[in-house]
Amino acid sequence: MPDSVPRPRIRELIRDVSRSERSDVPETITDQDLMVRLSDGEVEALEGLYDRYSSLVFSIVVRVLTDRQLAEDVTQEVFLRLWRRPWSYDPERGKFRSWLMSVTRNRSLDERRRVVRRLRQEDRNDDGMPEIAAPGRFHDPQLEAVLADERRAVREAMTRLPPAQREVIELAYFGGLTQVEVAALTGEPLGTVKTRIRLGIQKLRVALVGLRAEDSRDAEGQR
Repeated sequence: MPDSVPRPRIRELIRDVSRSERSDVPETITDQDLMVRLSDGEVEALEGLYDRYSSLVFSIVVRVLTDRQLAEDVTQEVFLRLWRRPWSYDPERGKFRSWLMSVTRNRSLDERRRVVRRLRQEDRNDDGMPEIAAPGRFHDPQLEAVLADERRAVREAMTRLPPAQREVIELAYFGGLTQVEVAALTGEPLGTVKTRIRLGIQKLRVALVGLRAEDSRDAEGQR
């Protein structure tokens, strides 16, 4: 699957702009300058930012959502937000690229949560997390019960992690991103991401052992 998205007809998506011919944006113009021009209503600035960053944005979104068509829609939403709310970027708080990755991450995770909620409602599954396994096409009540217990245990263990560790593990293991992509998405150094994942996995293992021990004691007490 190529990590790219077709260039939208921005002038058709944005109705309140002139129909003048598009002029290419020189690569020497900085992102911050483009955002200033975008604040003045120049659609060419939006097109320039899209040309620069759409592939990166799309690659992150499609890995989180694992749905190409949905990822294309979300990618366009991210850039349309730039057009509608250019003032939401504050250059004093960091680089444009890092801010855009944060916007992309938040929008992708919001959409993923929406999809999970919809699937959960359709399947009457109250787990609230992506499936870690599936029973397949053969109905096996015992297997389904075991998988439900595993999902419950993982969900409970995840709640015991510090937020920063939980975030990178969700992106890496449930979102399917590489550590490099997680670093780009969160704006954290790669070394920090690796450390958080390593520590988070260690704590998850300890938490899962503890939860299974509790379940065993409960089972023994019911005998």
